[in-house]
Formats: sequence, C-alpha cells, structure tokens
Amino acid sequence: MFHKAKATSLAPAPAKKTGRQVLIVSLLILFLVGVFVYLEIDLLMAIGSFPQFVLFFFNNFLPPDFGNTLDYLPLIEDTVLFAVVGTYLSAFLAFIFGLLISEKINPYKPLRLVVKFIISFLRNVPVLIWAALLIYIFGIGNMVGLIALVFATLGFLSRSYAESIDEIAGTKLESLKACGASRMQILFHGLIPEFIPAWINWTLFSFEINIRASAILGMVGAGGIGIMIQTNIRLFKYNEALSLVIILVCMVLVTEFITNKVRARV
Repeated sequence: MFHKAKATSLAPAPAKKTGRQVLIVSLLILFLVGVFVYLEIDLLMAIGSFPQFVLFFFNNFLPPDFGNTLDYLPLIEDTVLFAVVGTYLSAFLAFIFGLLISEKINPYKPLRLVVKFIISFLRNVPVLIWAALLIYIFGIGNMVGLIALVFATLGFLSRSYAESIDEIAGTKLESLKACGASRMQILFHGLIPEFIPAWINWTLFSFEINIRASAILGMVGAGGIGIMIQTNIRLFKYNEALSLVIILVCMVLVTEFITNKVRARV
C-alpha cells in the first residue's frame, strides 16, 4: 500500500516536466517569429525563391571552367603564404602575450589587465573589418591581408595559449617551484616542454581558419584568390569563379586532412 501511494504521488512529475518543455519551445518559436517580423524577413518568399537560385546556379556556374587555372596559381600561392606567414608571426607574438595575460605566470595585475584589454580588442574585431580599415592606410595589396590576419589571429591564439599555460602552470609546475627553481628555469625547463603539444594543436587549428580567411580577405581587395573570385563574378565569368571556389574548397580539405594527421600524432 505504501509503495502504491508513493508511486501515485510521483506520477504528475513527468507531465509537469513535459508542460515546461512545451512552454520553452513555444517561447523560442515566438521569439524566432518576432525576429523575422522585426527584420522584415519574408521566409515564404525566401523558400519560394530557392528553386530560382538552384536554376540560376546550374545554368550559369556549371560546368566549372579550369582553363585559366595556371594563370591563377600565383594568387593561390599568395593565399597559402598569407595563412602560413600570418599564423607563424601570430604564434610567436601570441606566446609572449599569452605569458603576459596568464595569471599563473604574470603576477603583475595592472600589466595583465592592460594586455588582456589589447588582446580582447584584437580578438573581437572581425578580420574583414581589420582589412577594410587597413586598406585606408596601406591601400589595396598583400600587406593589408597579412596584417589583418596577424591582428585577428593574435587575439585568438593569445587567449588560447594563456588558457593552456594556466592549466599547465596550475597542475604540473608545482614540483619545480617546491625545488626552488627560478622563474626562467620554470619557463624553459617546465612550461615550454609541457606547452608544445597545446601550442601545435592551437596553431594548426588557427592555420586552418586562416586558409579560409585569407581567401575571404581578397574580396575586400587584400590580395589572394578571393579577389579573382569576386572579379570573375562581377564580370559574369561564373564558370571560372566556380573553378576557383572548387580549388579553394580542395585547399581547405587538404589543409584539414594534413593538420588532423599532425594533431593525431602529437
């Protein structure tokens, strides 16, 4: 009798939980509808226009034209070199900034806060905004793309490195401190050897992102393959534009494959 009464008293709980889930889902749907209304987005028109988009794509972009691929090889090379050099410079500078914003390594709070503010500013400004601003200083060219990549990547890697450094310093360097090792000894004989796997992982992940970003930068006049994708579309050379997009996708896939293999071995 006691067990039956207890089971009966607990029976309404699932229904109450289900009612709460329905309420949450309903509120989310109302919020989404409200966003579409506020932004004046006609979802039905967008869905109805999709077949026209597919038809336009098949009629104009297919088949891809790879006839001028050799002429675009320098731009493809620029895109890869942007990512390589931008990641290399950012990785070097980000390690220094990562040490400065690490609470476990840098005991000077005012300096730490100033560096954190700089890194947060760099990280929260999109790479396209950096490129658009730098064009007014350096003009259209490769220098703009490289600096924009370094700024954007520096903010991301500094924060990532700092988190890894704090994790290592908080768990694996206590024995060196207990033995009376100096800060430089802890840095070179304790932190850096332990940090190398995390450094490789974060840097390779950043390199994958920069391959994509370096192509996008070309669309604002910062060099690379992106500028020719945009130029071909503006000149209605859709077949050539599609060939460059396919080449870009292949570059990204190959980069991801190689970096995943390297990360798996680390």
